Amino acid sequence: MDTPTLTDVNLRGVAQRLIEKRLRRNTETLKQLHIELAVLEEQLEAIRDDAREKELRSLVSETPLALHEFRDAQKHVDAVEDQYAHLQKSIRDLTKDQDDLLDKLGRNS
Repeated sequence: MDTPTLTDVNLRGVAQRLIEKRLRRNTETLKQLHIELAVLEEQLEAIRDDAREKELRSLVSETPLALHEFRDAQKHVDAVEDQYAHLQKSIRDLTKDQDDLLDKLGRNS
């Protein structure tokens, strides 16, 4: 029968504290990312509305300037949508990391 040595117990304690520290940091990062995502979502809604308005204006006026303004607005929408997708992926990745850390913590207990 194997009994844990003092070294084994200490190592498990250190490992558990490190996992807990990573979990706290991960939780804070996730909170910040969710805040950023909410702000970006509001901005995205506003610039989409602006792009739709400029698209309509370009269709009605049929001027090169109006078309140019619409294309610029649409590029801005595309860039913010890319940023939004990146934030969503970061949140998914951190959530998976958090699940993995919780599994490790459960195994170390």
